[in-house]
Amino acid sequence: MSEHLAESARQRALDIYRVVDSLPEAAYNDIAYLASVLCDTPIALVSLIDRDRQWFKASQGFAETGTRRDEAFCNHAIETPLDMMEVRDARADSRFESNPLVTGEHSIRFYAGMPLVTEAGAAIGTVCVLDKQPRELSEMQRAGLQALARLTMTLLDARLHERELERAILLAETAPIEPVASAPAPQGFTVAIFQVQDLAGAARLIGERVLERHLQDLDQRLHEALMAYPDHSVNRTSHSEEFIAVLHGDDTTEALNSLCDHTAAFEASTGLRVLYSSADATDPNERLELVFLRADDALSQTKDVLASGQSEAA
Repeated sequence: MSEHLAESARQRALDIYRVVDSLPEAAYNDIAYLASVLCDTPIALVSLIDRDRQWFKASQGFAETGTRRDEAFCNHAIETPLDMMEVRDARADSRFESNPLVTGEHSIRFYAGMPLVTEAGAAIGTVCVLDKQPRELSEMQRAGLQALARLTMTLLDARLHERELERAILLAETAPIEPVASAPAPQGFTVAIFQVQDLAGAARLIGERVLERHLQDLDQRLHEALMAYPDHSVNRTSHSEEFIAVLHGDDTTEALNSLCDHTAAFEASTGLRVLYSSADATDPNERLELVFLRADDALSQTKDVLASGQSEAA
């Protein structure tokens, strides 16, 4: 397993997990709590390093939901995916002595983080602990933090495999029926992904129940967008922010425009943002899953562009 992957591959690996900006989950909160108790620190985090920020899937003793990536201790930790990074006194460390998390109101002095590493070797975040006093972990505490990082990856991998299985079933149900010998040649198809952004932020503002009603509304709107196109389909993956449309035919422009128009109306009425991407089959017999993966790659590239634009604006 490679110890370090290119940043683009690392970011793509994180995107595939669909965990950044996801809703709170008790299992990850428990991991942060256990890390805090085990290491006897006031702060513990399950941290994910996104394009230009550090986002917390779970936190103990830290009110913010994330930080800038260039201020994140964890951004340094993921540079050595197989090793724990421990900073005994940040004020005595040239990497962090002028860091706002050290010099500002948080006054962080101690940090220890174990990277979250995928099977392919991509470090996507950490389980970490922090303190406002200089200190050092014991060997037992280091071993425990490593175990919690492994447990976190087990949870993330289980989540990923469940989504992949559901998607495979969904795509199998929408695949074109194989034609009989006398039928016309099969036509092409398009896979489109519509993904609602920042569920966690929306839930904090409007509550999870209202957010879920909005997502159900989007589901209905997307189905209405395809009412005039009976050969097409759109499905939401279970209780998630993602909708997958499969459009059959060599020209799916009208159907795509209808989906985008209904999505724009949803954004205007709710204030939620929906990113969209699509990919066309290169051959009528191409596997739906492969076309989905190209659409998913395009979605990641859209996020890259948006993050780059926001960085330049800042």
